[in-house]
Amino acid sequence: MRALLALFIGVLTVAAVPAAGQQAPASSYGEAVFLVSGRGWGHGVGMSQYGAYGQAQAGRTYAEILGHYYSGTTIGRAGRKVVRVLLAEGRQAVTISSTVPYTAVAATGAVFKLPKGALTLRSDLALRPAAGVPPAPAKAPLVVRPGKKAVLALDGKPYRGKLELVPQGGFLRVVNVLPLESYLQGVVAGEVPFSWPAEALKAQAVAARSYALAGLVKGKPFDLYSDVRSQVYLGVLGEKPSTTKAVADTAAEVVLYGAKVATTYYFSTSGGKTASAADVFGFEVPYLQSRPDPWDKASPYHRWGPVLLGARTLQAKLGGTSRVLDAMGSATRSGRLRSLVLSTTAGPETIPASLVRTALGLRSTWITVGVMRLDRPSVGTVTLGSSARISGVVRFLGTPRLASSPDGSSWSAGTEVTFDKNGVVTADVTPERTMRYRLAAEGGASPAVLVQVAPRIQLTRPTAIDPTTLRGTVRPRLTGAVVAIERRKGTSWVVVGETTAAAGAFSLTLDAAVPAGAYRAHVSPTAGYAAGTSPILQVSG
Repeated sequence: MRALLALFIGVLTVAAVPAAGQQAPASSYGEAVFLVSGRGWGHGVGMSQYGAYGQAQAGRTYAEILGHYYSGTTIGRAGRKVVRVLLAEGRQAVTISSTVPYTAVAATGAVFKLPKGALTLRSDLALRPAAGVPPAPAKAPLVVRPGKKAVLALDGKPYRGKLELVPQGGFLRVVNVLPLESYLQGVVAGEVPFSWPAEALKAQAVAARSYALAGLVKGKPFDLYSDVRSQVYLGVLGEKPSTTKAVADTAAEVVLYGAKVATTYYFSTSGGKTASAADVFGFEVPYLQSRPDPWDKASPYHRWGPVLLGARTLQAKLGGTSRVLDAMGSATRSGRLRSLVLSTTAGPETIPASLVRTALGLRSTWITVGVMRLDRPSVGTVTLGSSARISGVVRFLGTPRLASSPDGSSWSAGTEVTFDKNGVVTADVTPERTMRYRLAAEGGASPAVLVQVAPRIQLTRPTAIDPTTLRGTVRPRLTGAVVAIERRKGTSWVVVGETTAAAGAFSLTLDAAVPAGAYRAHVSPTAGYAAGTSPILQVSG
């Protein structure tokens, strides 16, 4: 599951657009948010298990299913009969138990008959066959064999076959030696739901058998791990009648490419298309090519998300020390992420797709990363009646909207925004009061930016009839706002007097005619509005 991860964050600016039409300088970067949506679950190479389910539902046979995912392969038979599976290592002690009598055979050939029940062993391999009998150290390796028609349990978990114990510098290693087909019974039911159609279970059985044989461990005293380093092996607890039948019905069958057993990678869900080994693992495999996979729609992970991530979270999870400003993804031929280049305050950082997936806890790398960002305003205030230009970036988020709120507690439905080919969006707004704006889309919203609105104030000259009074207006029609009349003195402003606006008008009467000079009116911040100042009024003597 990996899709194009193309995040490139453009600069968002909020600028005042006054009557003169001059745009303010670009603002500093704001905080971006990322919404990650994806397709599928797993590495994407080989057989999609949900795709196999869908094909089986459509009436295709297990051979047809395998042939689709592993191009140019055939079904053949394997010669190997027994495998050695590592169950435990570095253990100080283990407990082996059986519901019937069982035996242990030392490297010397000595046979120890053991009663039913539990036996705890340490690195000295000292056996106590019966009560009152002194412990007898056994020479390694010690092979513990089950009784007739019984199984042995290691620390309470039952396994078919034999258990081989070998000391390792004061610790123990335990290997399960058993028929390949018995091993598969403990694998298949843990990989797919046992209730799936028989042909899907058979496809999984053949794929698991092939994967085990193609991936035998080299240079170790065992053939397979019991975890994801090989395949998850659950022993008897992992067996189900339907999957055991699928193993039996395909006994010894493997996927062959030429005369060699194919490495049959498999995974949960493709999301609609598998990936090639070259795209994901970096090496070419003729039978592991990207294949169309329209059958896995039943998977709950066919499509998933969005997952909301802030820029700071992205930085922390990817191990960065510098603020993330931008990101650019490169895609593989199957549309999955190859790598992600972060643009940070310290320069670019390249993150491999596999690390992006694990660090962010994603189901796959077939992902789309939507981005929304608004930058901090480059100007402090716009005057009532002027427009504010809000610019930003938005990508891969369907139909985003520009929403507004006076206080951040509730938001308008917003209006749809348009954006260019680079995702840059620009909108002119004319707020009637101080307002917060944010970009919103399904799954999340950008951090808000504040556009402060100041009242429009006009100061008028004294009249010949009333030369002692300065009058003016405030829009909107505020009542109770404190208005200070100021006169310029040198390079500073001195308050001449204060008055209160009523119904959007104010006046200040002096003791004598208004002296010549430069005057302005200043209104303090009031509910919903920033402080405002009138244009300078020049009064002649």
